Amino acid sequence: QVQLVESGGGLAQAGDSLRLSCAASGRTFSNYAMGWFRQAPGKEREFVAVISQSGRSIYSTDSVKGRFTISRDNAKNTVYLQMNSLKPEDTAVYSCAAGPFAVPRSLEYAYWGQGTQVTVSS
Repeated sequence: QVQLVESGGGLAQAGDSLRLSCAASGRTFSNYAMGWFRQAPGKEREFVAVISQSGRSIYSTDSVKGRFTISRDNAKNTVYLQMNSLKPEDTAVYSCAAGPFAVPRSLEYAYWGQGTQVTVSS
């Protein structure tokens, strides 16, 4: 089992920055690719970004490229999502997830955090 706990969400204005953190415990963190997903009210869960076990491979969805950066610190068992130039359409519950492969498909991830709310006002 892997337990994941997100933090860092909150209220922001358009153009602001937030950094989300996801702390892992349980099994060896470095064995897992880590992804960030988000879900806005009334919408399906959406892939945001993923980072491979080593951190050498990173993928993100087009809508956040150039604004969001995913990173990880395997010594601290933590994955981060740095979010810059926030837009109102970024408003969602953001969840981190752990899985064996660095892919954008949520079904590939076995472990999920509870999520943290990010609200961006215009």
